[in-house]
Amino acid sequence: MTDSGVHKQHRVLDISSAPVLNSDTYDDDGRKKRTGTVWTASAHIITAVIGSGVLSLAWAVGQLGWIAGPIIMLLFSLVTYYTSALLAMCYRSHDPDTGKRNYTYMDAVRANLGSWHVKTCGIVQYVNLFGVAIGYTIASSISMMAIGRSNCFHSEGDNSPCKFSSNPYMIAFGVIQIFLSQIPDFDQIWWLSIVAAVMSFTYSTIGLGLGIAKVAENGMVKGSLSGISIGTVTQIDKVWRSFQALGAIAFAYSYSMILIEIQDTVKSPPAEHKTMKKATLLSVAVTTAFYMACGCFGYAAFGDSSPGNLLTGFGFYNPYWLIDIANVAIVVHLIGAYQVYSQPLFAFIEKAISDWFPKSEFIRSEIPVWVPGVNSYYKLSPFRLVWRSIFVVITTVISMLLPFFNDVVGILGALGFWPLTVYFPVEMYIKTSKIPKWGTKWICLQILSFVCLLISVVAAVGSVAGVVNDLKVYKPFSS
Repeated sequence: MTDSGVHKQHRVLDISSAPVLNSDTYDDDGRKKRTGTVWTASAHIITAVIGSGVLSLAWAVGQLGWIAGPIIMLLFSLVTYYTSALLAMCYRSHDPDTGKRNYTYMDAVRANLGSWHVKTCGIVQYVNLFGVAIGYTIASSISMMAIGRSNCFHSEGDNSPCKFSSNPYMIAFGVIQIFLSQIPDFDQIWWLSIVAAVMSFTYSTIGLGLGIAKVAENGMVKGSLSGISIGTVTQIDKVWRSFQALGAIAFAYSYSMILIEIQDTVKSPPAEHKTMKKATLLSVAVTTAFYMACGCFGYAAFGDSSPGNLLTGFGFYNPYWLIDIANVAIVVHLIGAYQVYSQPLFAFIEKAISDWFPKSEFIRSEIPVWVPGVNSYYKLSPFRLVWRSIFVVITTVISMLLPFFNDVVGILGALGFWPLTVYFPVEMYIKTSKIPKWGTKWICLQILSFVCLLISVVAAVGSVAGVVNDLKVYKPFSS
């Protein structure tokens, strides 16, 4: 969405006492007709959910063991689906079929819970979106380095040092994101989400296939019921690692913060919440199947030696060309996922600035730029170009300073899971559905929320401990 577009649409809403109805061009809120379907919404969700973190699930299962690992993944998937279904009911206020639309997660919180909750939600949501952009920059550089190392090992031998710096790869990823960030709004990147979703299936399938092949080669299933053994790590390290594994799994299922934005791309009829429930069920089922398979086969292949990432931690060296393909797919996927997570933050900042400075020509102006091959003009916003480029530069520099993907992601997963995936959806659903306090359903929902809070706390503690250990040996810009 262009900056001037945001402003124009804001003005339409201000005068929309008689919204446009039964139009082939506009929806009931006066905005351009939405075109999203179950399939495009599912693609957005899968793009957001299945990140490179899927390949660290073997490590997570390894910390928890054959019993707790799969059970915890399944429980996270059920909680995520249930609370996402509750959140989908809050896209429209008062009536889920015909009520006033909420265009963002924060709009839904504002309409249902009030201003204090909005401020808290805004801080948590946008800090998480910012953190995810940093995490994906780090992850992409790791995969790009892995391609170079894989080729080096192939030509120089498995015992060669093959050292690479991640900084040039982070810069390259940032340059790509500066260009892609000029895409005006969320609804116009559906194609990028489709491509990214295909890529996520590609590298997940390769990782799964290599895990199965390794188990067959070993002729046995490695691992234990209780996870990594004392002796391989100290007792206290096992505790921290188990907590950190919870954060990694929580992050793997985190997408609630952009669910409302995705839902706002869906056409109606049928009612948006019905489409979104189907998309959520399909997406969570598919991702959980991949998570279970990749995590369990990876652990079965390597046991206590399971690397932090099957394709970049060099659990596998050959076939090197297949590992290269998988890592290229990871990079392409993360390029798309970066945009899926960043676009809501872009829209929020641009709408706020547009409201603060409604008469600014710098913010509202658009320069038509002819695009060769497309045979059309692209409307370049100077403000969008400057601010989004600054955003990408900042995330890139921070990534170069703190390239601890697993630990940082664990913290983000821990801090974002309870408030965004559980607390706010549950509280909004209680409010909109008028569930009586101290009734059976109210008590069950509060127990669910409290248990998830405890999980988030212990996961955060474990992840912070991991960061502290990394900082003891890390030198900035030397990775």
